[in-house]
Amino acid sequence: MAHVLLIEDDPAIRRALTRSLTDKGHAVTSAPNGLEGLRIAVEGQPDVVLLDLGLPDIDGHSVLPMLRAVRQVPVIVVSARDDDPSMVRALDAGADDYVVKPYTTEQLEARIRAVLRRAVPDRPGHTVVVGGLVLDLTARTAQLDGRGMELSRREFDLLAMLAQRPGEVVTKREILATVWHQVYGGGERTVDVHLSWLRRKLGESAAAPAYLHSVRGVGVRLAAPEA
Repeated sequence: MAHVLLIEDDPAIRRALTRSLTDKGHAVTSAPNGLEGLRIAVEGQPDVVLLDLGLPDIDGHSVLPMLRAVRQVPVIVVSARDDDPSMVRALDAGADDYVVKPYTTEQLEARIRAVLRRAVPDRPGHTVVVGGLVLDLTARTAQLDGRGMELSRREFDLLAMLAQRPGEVVTKREILATVWHQVYGGGERTVDVHLSWLRRKLGESAAAPAYLHSVRGVGVRLAAPEA
């Protein structure tokens, strides 16, 4: 199974989650605060991190970018905060999923399996070409007209999803479900922000698109620039 790092300040929740996930075959390491969690993330090399937002030393929203700076491990935020701004902020900061307390162990384990599946590389040599855009899905590299692109993990996932469906209009709901594993609504701003970042790196804008074309009220499609 997986090595799970649980960053949670509530000792009762730590004990219960550690016991239930261990019973399901996972190896669980826990930390009661953000700094200890960051240390374990660097030294322990976990497969996935479960991160509470209400930590005693550093707010979970601040832990996310610090964690991203040292590891590209999948992160599932597990929080009692169910307001949309907290969800959007966490997902924009790099969280792979967001689970609202209370939840069942079965639901949480399903989310763990999902983020781990997405973290597995595609088959060797799998490349996608759309116009001058070349994506190596195994090496997770992107080139535009022969020049390398500097993409975050989430930007690459979004671009790869669209590039594998060239010319097809993909809804924001589909993008949220596939890239962010977010099945509820209300995350359209997250998609818009990442699309804006991708457009800048593709050398285009929403007003003058080359690859990324918005379809009002529907979604977005990626296609090779017209000659």
